[in-house]
Amino acid sequence: MNSHILVIDDEKNYLLILETILEEEGYTVTALNDPQMALDYLDESEVDVVITDMKMPGISGQDILEHIQKHHAQIPVLIMTAYGSIDGAVEAMRCGAFDYISKPFSNDELMLSVRKAALLSKSEQEKRLMTQTLAEQYGPHKLVGNSRSIREVLQMVSKVAPSRSTVLITGESGTGKELIARAIHYSSPRREGPFISINCMSLSPGVLESELFGHEKGSFTGATAMKKGRFELADGGTLFLDEVGELSQDLQVKLLRVLQEKAFERVGGSRTIHADIRLVAATNKDLKQAVEKGEFREDLYYRLNVVGINLPPLRERREDIPVLVAHFMQKFSSENQQELKKFAPEALEYLTAYEWPGNVRQLENVVERCMVLASREEIGVEDLPSEIKDEEAQFKSAVDLLPVELELSGTLEKIEAALIRRALVKSGFVQVKAAELLNISKSLLQYKLKKYNIQPK
Repeated sequence: MNSHILVIDDEKNYLLILETILEEEGYTVTALNDPQMALDYLDESEVDVVITDMKMPGISGQDILEHIQKHHAQIPVLIMTAYGSIDGAVEAMRCGAFDYISKPFSNDELMLSVRKAALLSKSEQEKRLMTQTLAEQYGPHKLVGNSRSIREVLQMVSKVAPSRSTVLITGESGTGKELIARAIHYSSPRREGPFISINCMSLSPGVLESELFGHEKGSFTGATAMKKGRFELADGGTLFLDEVGELSQDLQVKLLRVLQEKAFERVGGSRTIHADIRLVAATNKDLKQAVEKGEFREDLYYRLNVVGINLPPLRERREDIPVLVAHFMQKFSSENQQELKKFAPEALEYLTAYEWPGNVRQLENVVERCMVLASREEIGVEDLPSEIKDEEAQFKSAVDLLPVELELSGTLEKIEAALIRRALVKSGFVQVKAAELLNISKSLLQYKLKKYNIQPK
């Protein structure tokens, strides 16, 4: 990498020597003997590493360091100092300098320090680029959908993201809860910090405790070394606890303590560790019901649910399906360098009418399958999976969404409301056509729209 190094020294001989050595190693070098000019240059130019003398008239190396720490913290600073000023150099390192170089210096020692500083600078640049890319990918403006319900979710994300408040995201599996968690993180002041996630359902309670809080060497069989947990790894960023409703009672108590005291101990350890995290949790369970049954602590529920965001199932925002289909087609076409295909209008109608028990995740998988297997540029009904194009299979998938224990009259009303929504979407929200699809009069349709509080668009 051809790093750009700024060298600052009021002694022109040292400037010339450093410029020659560094340029021979392939670096781009700017050498300045005026510290004020160097500060102005820093504010106007892209610099990867700064090498500055400690003692200079007017503006010292310490002043240069403080300016860089305040305005360009990503730039590593190497301090040059005479032997008699080593104490000052050590103090500068305490203040954030990357390293110090003694005058007269060894070329090998100088180059070793410069290489390390240049690598650090490159690493920081890559990290910033990655953060920017992720923020663009997961920012609220990148979440797909135009329905009123998804717009309300995006408004909530925009409002809660700048705060430190704990967020509880609820919704069925496959609705995109982790996507919302990432959008909150990458739209927040913590965007440059880590986003750490863990699925609480995928691990046994003992393993999950170690994953969350870390463990000390020898704390249990197989603990051959100290390991940091997710809370430590998320320091300065966001920790996402997916399926938080699956936590054991013991872990619920420990999580509550962390939320209250902002502190914890590793498994097998006694030292209290503090971590600055923003917690976002998600569940597909009804936690209120779990509280009533004694399965989930009420105090923890209220700690988690400071701000609640509910993601609606895909079947309740069918108008977003064509938009999502177009998004996934573009995504898979770009990823696989494949010619962009399109769905025939009739095939798209089938997709829009389907109940989608697996929600957005299932839709994404179906679009990918069709893109891979369809032999023509236009994807037809015959290319769709059987469960989507088969009316009987569609009905079965809708019934499978219902709970085993249900109250019949209320359930039938929910099914009727779902059929009315589907007919509206299929008819392009033209009420006369929707009534014809349902084989009812327009006036009866309007009565039911009012009864079920369905917006005709």
